[in-house]
Amino acid sequence: MTSKVISIVLGGGQGSRLAPLTQTRSKPAVPIAGKYRLVDIPISNCLHSNINRIFVLTQFNSASLNKHIKNTYHFSTFSTAFVDILAAEQTPTSAGWFQGTADAVRQSLHHLAVHEFDYVLILSGDQLYQMDFEEMIQQHVESKADISIATIPVHERDVPGFGILKTDAENNITAFIEKPKTGFEEWVSEVSPEMKEKGRLYLASMGIYIFNRKLLYELLESNDQTDFGKEIIPQSIQGHKVVSYQYEGYWTDIGTIPSFFEANLGLTDDIPEFNLFDKNHIYTRARMLPPTKVSGTHLEKSIIADGCIINASLINRSIVGIRTRIGLYTSIENCYIMGSDNYQTLEEIAAAKEAGVPAMGIGDRCTIKNAIIDKNTYIGDDVKINCNKKLPDGDYPTYTVVDGIVIIKKRAVIPSGTVI
Repeated sequence: MTSKVISIVLGGGQGSRLAPLTQTRSKPAVPIAGKYRLVDIPISNCLHSNINRIFVLTQFNSASLNKHIKNTYHFSTFSTAFVDILAAEQTPTSAGWFQGTADAVRQSLHHLAVHEFDYVLILSGDQLYQMDFEEMIQQHVESKADISIATIPVHERDVPGFGILKTDAENNITAFIEKPKTGFEEWVSEVSPEMKEKGRLYLASMGIYIFNRKLLYELLESNDQTDFGKEIIPQSIQGHKVVSYQYEGYWTDIGTIPSFFEANLGLTDDIPEFNLFDKNHIYTRARMLPPTKVSGTHLEKSIIADGCIINASLINRSIVGIRTRIGLYTSIENCYIMGSDNYQTLEEIAAAKEAGVPAMGIGDRCTIKNAIIDKNTYIGDDVKINCNKKLPDGDYPTYTVVDGIVIIKKRAVIPSGTVI
């Protein structure tokens, strides 16, 4: 069945709520868990579900995402599998940027037309979850659905942040409302006993859709509507068979700095809700990095990626990304350090020391708490970050503060002795 499916991963818009992490990269290109990119999640879910024809639609700050996909997803010469980038482009029939999720797919339909397929699986590029799409596709076919929407039961307090669906006894979606603020009671749907026990009685759209090919072309070519969630889906419910595929596993929409931060630190739990150590592992770029070297460091509930040189005294509930260098007597707590794209040579480190400027990485005797350290940063000795009272939100040349989380910007230089 999956041989009849083509998948489209939406690269997202400007990602302003994830700034400054999206200042120079798109949301799907943001590094997670020290060695992956967000886009690796939907692509890996597809590959584990035997869906291996995948388009990634990109627009904003797409260079690093394009490079990652080019360097990562290679298939046999004799295979029909591919992960291809479709960037927003000017054509004789379309001169503008993608105006929304539906418009992005509409402008890309001519690229799909050369392939044989019956179903289109549409995914978001900025969510963290593990799902077997084969089961969803099977239900779609068996129920003779025109459109299937993956839904997840949520608590009443979460309802205002989602598109909420109402279903009947056969999982047919009978109504849809976008982010309601009041009157939740009438939107209660039938959920499993386990979800009822947790008070998760409302079905939220996960932004994961299956369309029959013919219907998708009809819907997108017959009007100029730009968004699936706000326009296409609600208006399709009355005239077409739209079915809910209920998912009850871990899923989070990484749209804000706090949600991104908690999703990453949650990976350090003894048994994390999102399990990196599962048979359905996450695919990413294969790097020929040396193993990590740790000296004199007390590690507690932390994830350390490849190629690091660590001399810190303490690393607690933190993720340390690839090629990270951390100096002597440094303490790291509740942090996500993204790492570096390259190593400095011994000569370059010595030259930096002689010039009195920080080397790449984190220096000696630093104390860093509740922070995200973006890639390729230069943090000197005796630096203290987020060690006292909660900082007010604000954006500064080398760092940003969001909800008490300090984000050190990509390539920022933090001189020795700095206190943030």
